[in-house]
Amino acid sequence: MEEKKLDINSIIGFVLIFGILIYMFYQNQPTPEELEAQKAQQEQVEAEAAVEQAEKEADTPQLEEPKPLDVNDSTAVAKYKSSIGAFGFTKANEGTSKLENELLYLEIANKGGQIVEAKMKNFVTYDSIPVYLVKDGNANFALSFSTSDNRVLTTADLYFEPSFSNNGDNQVLSMKAKVSNNQYLEYRYEMKPNEYLVDFTVRSQGLNGVINSSKPLDLTWDMKGIRHNKSVQYENRYTRLTYNHEDGKISKLSESSDLDEEIEEDIKWLSYRQHFFSSILATDNHFKTAELISKNLVEEESKEEFFTKQYSTKAPLELQGGELSQQMYWYYGPTDVKILDDYKDLALADSIPFGWGIFGWINRYVFTPFYGFLSSFLPYGIAIIVMTILVRLALSPVTYKSYLSQAKMKVLKPEITEINEKYKDNAMKKQQETMKLYNKAGVSPMSGCIPAFLQLPIFYALFMFFPTSFELRQKSFLWAEDLSSYDTIFNLPFTIPFYGDHVSLFPILASVAIFFYMMMTTGQSMQMQQQPGMPNMKFIMYLSPIMMLFFFNNYASGLSLYYFISNLITIFIMLAIKKYILDEEKIHAQIQENKKKPKKENKFQRKMREMMEQAEEQKKIGKR
Repeated sequence: MEEKKLDINSIIGFVLIFGILIYMFYQNQPTPEELEAQKAQQEQVEAEAAVEQAEKEADTPQLEEPKPLDVNDSTAVAKYKSSIGAFGFTKANEGTSKLENELLYLEIANKGGQIVEAKMKNFVTYDSIPVYLVKDGNANFALSFSTSDNRVLTTADLYFEPSFSNNGDNQVLSMKAKVSNNQYLEYRYEMKPNEYLVDFTVRSQGLNGVINSSKPLDLTWDMKGIRHNKSVQYENRYTRLTYNHEDGKISKLSESSDLDEEIEEDIKWLSYRQHFFSSILATDNHFKTAELISKNLVEEESKEEFFTKQYSTKAPLELQGGELSQQMYWYYGPTDVKILDDYKDLALADSIPFGWGIFGWINRYVFTPFYGFLSSFLPYGIAIIVMTILVRLALSPVTYKSYLSQAKMKVLKPEITEINEKYKDNAMKKQQETMKLYNKAGVSPMSGCIPAFLQLPIFYALFMFFPTSFELRQKSFLWAEDLSSYDTIFNLPFTIPFYGDHVSLFPILASVAIFFYMMMTTGQSMQMQQQPGMPNMKFIMYLSPIMMLFFFNNYASGLSLYYFISNLITIFIMLAIKKYILDEEKIHAQIQENKKKPKKENKFQRKMREMMEQAEEQKKIGKR
């Protein structure tokens, strides 16, 4: 965790907070009328106590007719529950119990037996507040069950009696909701040193006559994700409910829709991911079914947003012989592959969105460990630059093939222009003659697309690497304070739709680099855009940098840094290829030699020629 110095904004903030606290203190002081009312109430209580004491001391106590319970009197209801026990379970003391190690702080409430506070001890949010995953009632975990007399109870209303013990170096907290000493429902938490994973056992003893064994218990787990990042929309994009099936298949609810609901089977674990931090509930025995809900709570980019998404899960727990026994695990910690990989038996690392298919494989097993190696001895921003240089050098043969294809097309341009003029009124014939020219010259218009296609897995894997790399979180470089969030060189006094309320410099540099790169790579395509089916490359050349500028203004500055360096290096490589490697005169001579050689059509080329000839013949017949 990096130490942050106080600046003028922090000092002003502390002054304002201090002023607000003073204001609230004086606002909460009772008025004279309230003091008189409190005094009268106290005197009445003392008088009633005196009468009660006198009745106890009398030789013949006076028995009064019991009064009916007033359900609107909260004090009377609380007194009634404490006297008979809540639904047959004994009443325990209010309060909380605490478990903590070097990494994690947990607070467990006696009422409900659930975790009411989960704090990361070594991490802070973008505004230097400790990272909380559970706090101020944003999460609820409970079991609902039917009793033998068909009443429905929930553990959220039961009081659990805490007791501490040790299992070697592990801390153990046993929370028991008791009917009697031999009849109880137990939540058992076991915390190990230096681990984010907490063993969580739910079991019952002697409740087979209390719980209706013909119906399963319903586990419910609700949570609102607490915002931790500077850009709430960017954070929300990587905040998702993810779950692992018994067969190892990873599924997710939508990260963008306002509401997504699914009913799934055979769930091994559930992850409520909050971008760089996750709350995960795993089990040794899979959940047979689960009703899953994810609701988006972010409407627009705002500094006032506190929550990102709202999650909900409902899953049945089966009884065995009328009793419950379920071994589960709570994980509250970073969404960091190096940490989650320690729990291979539970496969928790699969909850990280590396990307699908080969893209995810490259991200997880190539770029993530490679960057981890570089950042172990280099500053984090320099490590990005070094990795980018090495990636571009590895792809330079592909860049060479792409540029060679463009050079060949440039050499053929005069002949293509001649064909276009000769058959300007016959698109089909123009296409036929152009394809013949390509075939004779040994040039394929698709040869420039294939190298670009081969680079897609690399580009997409890197695109997914930066949002998922925990290594980048709150690491600075140059003017960027956090490479996992956007950099800011100027704050706007207003918000521009799709852009934001700030100006980031790295996306501007990346957009300029992309513009010059596209000028080099699409120049030839623009000269040939008059051909049927060719897109307006000039429009694309201007649109792409603008989209980059708007799209990445709220993205991780590390990603924009990568694109800037990547396109800069590519430009230099292409200039070097053009000046020192490729010779257009030699390419032209080679093409002329290729034209003299007889060309044998392959099956695909012959089929395409026959189809075009048939289409041309049909067109002639139609004109007769």
